[in-house]
Amino acid sequence: MDLRTTEAAPSADERFAVDSVLGPPESGWFGGRRTPLDGHVAVGGLSLARSRRHLLLPALHALQERVGWITPAGLGYLCTRLDLPPAEAYGVASAYALFTFEPGPPVVVHVCDDVACLAASGGDPAGELARRYGPAGSGTAVTWRPSPCLGHCEHGSAALVQAAGERGGRASLAPFAPGDLDRLGALGADLVPADLSVPLALVPQAGAEGTRLLRRVGRVDPTSIDAYRAAGGYEGLRRALEIGPQEVVSLLKDAKLLGRGGAAFPTGAKWEAVARNPVRPHYFVANADESEPGTFKDRVLLDHDPYALVEALTVAGVTTGAEKGFVYLRGEYPLAAARLEHAAAEARGRGLLGIDVMGSGIAFDIEVRRGAGAYIAGEETALFNSLEGRRPEPRNKPPFPVDRGLFGKPTGVNNVETLLCVLEVLAIGASAYAELGTADSTGTRLFCLSGRVARRGLYEVPMGTTLGALLDMAGGVAGGRPLRAVLLGGAAGSFVGPGDLDLPLSFEAARAAGTTLGSGVVVVLDDTVDMNAFVGRVARFFRDESCGQCVPCRVGTQRQEEAVARLASGRPLGSVDDELALLADLDQVMRDASICGLGQTASSAVTSALRQGLIGDGAHTSNGRRR
Repeated sequence: MDLRTTEAAPSADERFAVDSVLGPPESGWFGGRRTPLDGHVAVGGLSLARSRRHLLLPALHALQERVGWITPAGLGYLCTRLDLPPAEAYGVASAYALFTFEPGPPVVVHVCDDVACLAASGGDPAGELARRYGPAGSGTAVTWRPSPCLGHCEHGSAALVQAAGERGGRASLAPFAPGDLDRLGALGADLVPADLSVPLALVPQAGAEGTRLLRRVGRVDPTSIDAYRAAGGYEGLRRALEIGPQEVVSLLKDAKLLGRGGAAFPTGAKWEAVARNPVRPHYFVANADESEPGTFKDRVLLDHDPYALVEALTVAGVTTGAEKGFVYLRGEYPLAAARLEHAAAEARGRGLLGIDVMGSGIAFDIEVRRGAGAYIAGEETALFNSLEGRRPEPRNKPPFPVDRGLFGKPTGVNNVETLLCVLEVLAIGASAYAELGTADSTGTRLFCLSGRVARRGLYEVPMGTTLGALLDMAGGVAGGRPLRAVLLGGAAGSFVGPGDLDLPLSFEAARAAGTTLGSGVVVVLDDTVDMNAFVGRVARFFRDESCGQCVPCRVGTQRQEEAVARLASGRPLGSVDDELALLADLDQVMRDASICGLGQTASSAVTSALRQGLIGDGAHTSNGRRR
């Protein structure tokens, strides 16, 4: 019998969207025209379906961008093409915030209302839009929706424009003002996201003497491989091929390079574990899904130095014996996606990617895949599931990715900043790199300064630079107002107070102080910021972004948000001490029993806010230092 995934036939646009990713259907079994032969022969089966499932997310993107929503007929046709149960495909698509399941206006403007923009604006961006234009989702030609962090925190406000149709696509607007919605609405059907002006990156040190990771930003054309090579590009890959994989790993170990994604795992040890694994094939993934609120360093690097990531990922591939690499890029970065695709194509055309990398006889190629608005996909095993066409939910460990990662094979994964640090190790040598920073935290580090700071932007400093020195580089608190607190490490980080400005920004110092550097977030908060609203937004973020797979995180983040709201409003359930005891219990349970880092760190900022006296009436205050 035939399996009918939906009664509605797909429209021409829905077919075009799906076929643009999967190619034309091979037979009636996969959505094509039925022929007499189809009644006797079935081609494909389970093995073919499994081999093509990884195309589910790109096809969902195509459907959303062409039609404007994930239609039942379009999803049904996609399921027929992939031989996938509709319920399973719906479960995947519904995990992502950038996919919608109801028809609406062709242009959607996602407006950031997360912590960095909340602190910078000193107001309520979503509330202002609702007052002027009606509730989120209303409108005929253009509508707006509140959004978690869009990665343009240095501007203090941002929006992502998502337009459907033949000339549709995505574009970022930063800074964003409510009046911009009128301008977009006036364009109507003539709106082409690609024609909107590109936001400028705020990098006060761009091209400055002494910078390593930022030295090409603003100085080298990010769309020209010749300009990149003239500035020293691809010398790192050349050296890696000359000295061989074992020596590259030795250099990374001698340089004591630690990962910059938050876990600070030794890079050399990770690469060595993948390289030595006898199971084939190997994969290497660049995790560019930086969704931590307040983080924008990867976006700046990818927008303005994309060839560096292509080169660094190629070094990782040839060193670990991988033949295929993926860049998993957050879906809210349209400019980075375009520039990475262009950079990879140019590298491929010059023989720097493909079947014979730089004439070495080694094969390695790169594919750019876009996420679709899921914070949890930044967790490495959830990222693998996303790439494989499954719900972005974390896996149990062990097995670890170096043994069983993407497609069940040995996989290396690093974030963008870590990979670019590898090029610096190859450029200056392990000894010189280890002399930068501290003994246990070598090299330089990128920090994303936002909020109530005089000069917001991306800064690069040697590891071990104090928090106070970093704030001084950025001009201190805007307007000379008193410093209330600093959110260090993002929503998964913690608050530190004015008494902590002497804290060295190194892995070991942060760990000893009971905080974290996380993804390099530094959100500065002065005495004008509504801290109840700010901490409440952190709690709501984790409630919204929990994937729901494990009970401690799914229920704990919900109860945490409720308790924070009660404390902030001065209406505790029982006494304040009862609420504090409840939050302490939630903190312990989420840390001990959650399956992944999201749940394990979801209470960090709230707990530190309580220690700093940043919630409620201040009855549980500290003296401005960590306790």
